[in-house]
Amino acid sequence: MSKTIFLFPGQGAQYVGMGKALADAFAPARELLNKADSVLGFSLSKIMHEGPEDLLKSTDNTQPALFVTSMMVMELLKSEGITCDMVAGHSLGEYSAICAAGGFSFEDGLRLVRVRGELMASAGSKNPGSMAAIMGVEEDKILSLCEEASVAGVVVPANFNCPGQIVVSGSVEGVKKLVDNCAVAGIKAIPLAVSGAFHSPLMQFAQPGLAEAIAHTQFNDLRIPLIANVTSKSVTSGKEIADLLVRQLVNPVRWNQSMNEAISLGVTKGVEVGAGKVLMGLMRKISRDVKVIPVETLESLQALKELA
Repeated sequence: MSKTIFLFPGQGAQYVGMGKALADAFAPARELLNKADSVLGFSLSKIMHEGPEDLLKSTDNTQPALFVTSMMVMELLKSEGITCDMVAGHSLGEYSAICAAGGFSFEDGLRLVRVRGELMASAGSKNPGSMAAIMGVEEDKILSLCEEASVAGVVVPANFNCPGQIVVSGSVEGVKKLVDNCAVAGIKAIPLAVSGAFHSPLMQFAQPGLAEAIAHTQFNDLRIPLIANVTSKSVTSGKEIADLLVRQLVNPVRWNQSMNEAISLGVTKGVEVGAGKVLMGLMRKISRDVKVIPVETLESLQALKELA
């Protein structure tokens, strides 16, 4: 039987103006955005809609902005009675996925992602690092590339995004060495504009604070399964998910493996819930048999309804 997965984007999908069209056109989304401003104690909506871009790109703002945008779109999907059989989110997007599946309240999720963003920004300042996308190589090759470059500093796989696209993360020196080695070997390597070495050991500084924030958050068992970043396996236990979120901070996002797991469980359709079309693009490289429709506005909802 055909199954549908809701997919939630992570950092990198943000842009100035995100969520504005939906807030202007759909009252429940506007009310949720106003609630976010109230919970946080500052105008996140102004940063989302007006920028400046540098302020929105600051990790402590990016993460709540993406979370809120996804939850605004969830209000739209719920109003139309559109449901799914499982959820998954890329890095930060995993928090949106958990909230959508009933794992914690909107308010608690928003506070968590704000704290996570602040801690990750602090970790990036304390242990400067960088990331790079390596194209056209598979998992065994990326592991050997990281091992070779580790003579210069920490460098590890951070995101297994899709076949032929793996992101590495680590110290500035370690990542530079790997990029230089790739150039010599004729492998395409693209340095990324990020503020830290996400999903690497350099994020360990942020782990205790995140673990404490998670410990003080009420987690519920999920109504529908989550395909977890760390394990690429289905999970519904609130207790287990809380532990996985702490581990996720320093472990790679196994997105390619997670999507293949979803496909093995019967997924043939996906909805990208929130900003951008990044996850739709990744799915095209993972499986052409799964059709993903991005939903961010009333107009894009119509495209989804026509597909159904």
